Amino acid sequence: MKRNFLIVEDEPVARIMIKKVLQESDIELGEIYEAENGEVGIMVLEKNQVDVMLVDIYMPVMDGIEMLEFARDHPAYKDIPAIVVSMENDEKRIDAIVRKGLGFVHKPFTKDLLEKEIVKTTGN
Repeated sequence: MKRNFLIVEDEPVARIMIKKVLQESDIELGEIYEAENGEVGIMVLEKNQVDVMLVDIYMPVMDGIEMLEFARDHPAYKDIPAIVVSMENDEKRIDAIVRKGLGFVHKPFTKDLLEKEIVKTTGN
């Protein structure tokens, strides 16, 4: 089953890296949408079918946590699996992210690590 991904990341190089990992993975890909902050990410959600979100935390305009909280409070987006892809090192903050039912991948990441977290978070 092909899945559409939304990459929300303010660093263009990081977006390219995540997209490349997705394209080289064994995951059946549909569309890959990109957004440079949470506000643009919400606009992408409103206009497209998104099956999985990969979201950075620290971004200008609207950060990833704010965007994910918006998505969790919205009936149309609340069940979309999401993985935080971040350089966050604070174990308490990472634990809080995981307790919310979100996946977490620390940057820098490997293809295998990101792919495993996608499978774990989406259930397939």
